[in-house]
Amino acid sequence: MKVIRFTNLGIKFNINPVAFKIGSKSIYWYALIILAGFLLALIFVYKTCAKRGVNKDNIWDIALIGLVAGIIGARLYYVLFSLDEFDSVADMFKIWNGGLAIYGGIIGASISTIIYCRIKKLSIPKVFDVCAPGLLIGQAIGRFGNFVNAEVYGRETDSLFAMSINAAPAVHPLFLYESAWNILGLILLLIYRDKKKNDGQVFCFYIFWYSLGRIFLEGMRDPEYILYIIPNVLGISQVVAGLFIAAAAACFVYLQLIPKKSKTE
Repeated sequence: MKVIRFTNLGIKFNINPVAFKIGSKSIYWYALIILAGFLLALIFVYKTCAKRGVNKDNIWDIALIGLVAGIIGARLYYVLFSLDEFDSVADMFKIWNGGLAIYGGIIGASISTIIYCRIKKLSIPKVFDVCAPGLLIGQAIGRFGNFVNAEVYGRETDSLFAMSINAAPAVHPLFLYESAWNILGLILLLIYRDKKKNDGQVFCFYIFWYSLGRIFLEGMRDPEYILYIIPNVLGISQVVAGLFIAAAAACFVYLQLIPKKSKTE
């Protein structure tokens, strides 16, 4: 049982990470929240894809293949930068013990989607634009999995949203910050997507927005949850975020400068 208090707001939660049991098998809130985020994201994209020129059947395929590829990518990313945490190769496959990195998930799902689009001869930029809002929905909801697990929090603080776990010193609730950032990004993205000049710009906005938030929030994390490239100085996710910001901005500007493509192209 986790006792979580938002000390300056006078709010208290008693949270059992286990939602319920099926026989002797525990079903965790974390898994249910991640599943809820995935399903709500899928429903949103499924309901809006036809209007934007992508077949609904393709969305099911992309989502299911991307889910598997995303989990594999998230695990590989984490393992590559945390080799010292594993005693054997077998331990690297035990994802139920924790250790998934969101950037690895994005990269894995993106690669699988590109391959799928190539095989099915679909427009990669158009498909990525259609899926971008779903990514923000899934990430905004999924971060609450960290809340119920009382993990991936920030450094000590006495700010308005300061969060204390089991009477420990209050820390930044990074799950809440990132979720709010993603919701704001979703609103801006939905406003912008009907104003885009070329396909691909909505996904560029997503990458830029998410990475911009991540580069700051990563620096606020408790060091226990940072994968460092330079110990206690620079996290690998901050480097990746910086590269993604530069790449997304460059691609967005390029797509803005080139002539608008016709719907028949």
